[in-house]
Amino acid sequence: MLYTLEYAKQLDQEDILNRFREEFYIKPNSIYMDGNSLGLLSKRAERTLLESLNDWKEHGIDGWTSGNHPWFFLSEKLGEMMAPLVGGSANEVIVTGSTTVNLHQLVATFYKPEGTRTKILADELTFPSDIYALQSQLRIHGFDPETHLIRVKSRDGRFLEEEDIIEAMTDEIALIILPTVLYRSGQILDMKRLTAEANRRGILIGFDGCHSIGAIPHSFTEWGVDFAYWCNYKHLNGGPGSVGGLYVNSKHFGTAPGLAGWFGSKKDKQFDMEHSLTPADSAGAYQIGTPHVLSLAPLLGALEIFAEAGIENIRAKSLNINQYLMDLINQELHDFGFTIGNPCDDIRRGGHVSLEHKEAARICKALKENDVIPDFRAPNIIRLAPVALYTSYTEVWEVVQILKKIMTEKQYEKFKNEREVVA
Repeated sequence: MLYTLEYAKQLDQEDILNRFREEFYIKPNSIYMDGNSLGLLSKRAERTLLESLNDWKEHGIDGWTSGNHPWFFLSEKLGEMMAPLVGGSANEVIVTGSTTVNLHQLVATFYKPEGTRTKILADELTFPSDIYALQSQLRIHGFDPETHLIRVKSRDGRFLEEEDIIEAMTDEIALIILPTVLYRSGQILDMKRLTAEANRRGILIGFDGCHSIGAIPHSFTEWGVDFAYWCNYKHLNGGPGSVGGLYVNSKHFGTAPGLAGWFGSKKDKQFDMEHSLTPADSAGAYQIGTPHVLSLAPLLGALEIFAEAGIENIRAKSLNINQYLMDLINQELHDFGFTIGNPCDDIRRGGHVSLEHKEAARICKALKENDVIPDFRAPNIIRLAPVALYTSYTEVWEVVQILKKIMTEKQYEKFKNEREVVA
């Protein structure tokens, strides 16, 4: 019964979030399993984008202070809407920049090498862009990344152990940058524990939340996290190139931005055009340039849905539907050489299933030919992300049946086992 189509349909009928599926544009006869790379467009996101276009059309420059969504305070408004998803207060969150730009800003602000504390601690499994930024910041400070960027090793190539990270928190470390969720395996790091250990040693700690914001609850302020940054186009469905977000704990308000720009000003001072910056007394101080209004606008509608659905409900379904996917994989695909490469414990598992296979690139191409949209990560990972707001249990069941057919018929053999330009 557990592995039948009828059971999947029953789960859909019992799903309290099922009604939100109608909010999204879902391509007919296609199953989208890549929401952890780019979320689908919702009708509300489309509406608020069109409303902002209309503000430009109707008001011209007066759109900065007039219209449906005045632009001058748009980043702050979105920060307030996003704050519950990260566990911060409204003034601790701002929607601005991009992931890497925000990382540069935060490192430029909080990396202050002094005495023996000159090194940055990261990990060897993190997304490469973070490493590029950290290497750049070290070079700017006159340090060699080969000696001053410490990367915690993984014991198995999939996961990180908190004990290994804590052991690396030596008196040479000035700053720690870690992912909330590992982008390949989907492992959730114990942010609360790691933050407590960093705080106890007097080391500032920041987190890359790209693969967790919108998928799992956070309590950044309660945990004492110093800062965080993330993108909004994955689980938050903000659209391709959506403006990113950052969090700065209020205990750091007053710290001058390392990369100053006019949108970091106090709002009432911004147009004084003085040559001395008066930073905002909030996370808004860490903005740099003019907000990208038309890339911010879809988030207004997208975040409305999150407020209605509730992040705790989203997390509960995400755990259930991903467990269902793993159960089906174990039941139906055990003879085809697949390995589940993500944690199985709920407390350590993020919002996607990491399916490993030596023919992963070819299998992903065969899935696309069968109208299933997966995600490939080198060297051998098929990432499948049933998204709580718009993926059905029936679709998960169908994906596994399609995978079984692909493997049984060896459909993947007609493709090269190499990634496309965009994986």
